[in-house]
Amino acid sequence: MFSRTPDALSALRDDLTRSGFYPHLVEDVIVDGLDGAEPQDHFIHVETHFDQDEVHRHVTGLVVTRDFLVIVHVDDQQLDEHGQHVMAQASTETVPLVRLGTVMLNSVFRQPHEYRRGDQARELTLAIAWTGSLRADLVPAGCQDQHCDADHGYTGNLQSEDLVLRISAEADGPLAVENARRFARTLRRLHTGAALAGRA
Repeated sequence: MFSRTPDALSALRDDLTRSGFYPHLVEDVIVDGLDGAEPQDHFIHVETHFDQDEVHRHVTGLVVTRDFLVIVHVDDQQLDEHGQHVMAQASTETVPLVRLGTVMLNSVFRQPHEYRRGDQARELTLAIAWTGSLRADLVPAGCQDQHCDADHGYTGNLQSEDLVLRISAEADGPLAVENARRFARTLRRLHTGAALAGRA
C-alpha cells in the first residue's frame, strides 16, 4: 500500500504491526490522512483501559510530513457482553505545521542525584497545541488553618494543549520513551522550519 520512502514507511508499518492493534485498519486510516505525502517521522501509542468487565483499547498515531501533522485516533468497543461483536471508530485530523503553537516535552527522571549524562527519562508527557484551547486542572483552594471551613474557591493550572500523550518506561517500555522523544525532536525541527518559511 505504501509507495514512498521505503525506510520511513516500512518502519511505520513495523510499529503498527508491533502495536497489535488492528494494524491494517490503522495503516489504511493513516494512508488516507497522508493523501500521498511522504512521512518524515511517526509515533504510535496504544493505551488499554479497563471498565468493569470490559477492556477498551485506543491507539494514537502521529505522522509528520514536511508540511503537516496527521493525528489518527482509533478506539474499539465491545457491542455484546461476550466480546464477539466489536466496533472500531477512527478519526483523523490534519494540522498544517505553520498552525502548531507549541510542542512541549515534560520529562520525569528517577533518583536525580544518581543521574549520569545520557540517562533516559522514565516518563515523558508530549503535549501539542494548535487551536489555542486550554485545559484547566482545578482543585479546591485552602489555607493553613486546619480548623477553617471557609470556601476559598479553587486554584489550579491552565495549559494550552490539543493533544497530550503520557509515555512511561514501566508501562510502554524504554524504547517507546525514546521513540516519543525522537518524534518530538523531528516535529519541533519541521515546525520551526515551517514557521520560519512562513515569515519569509
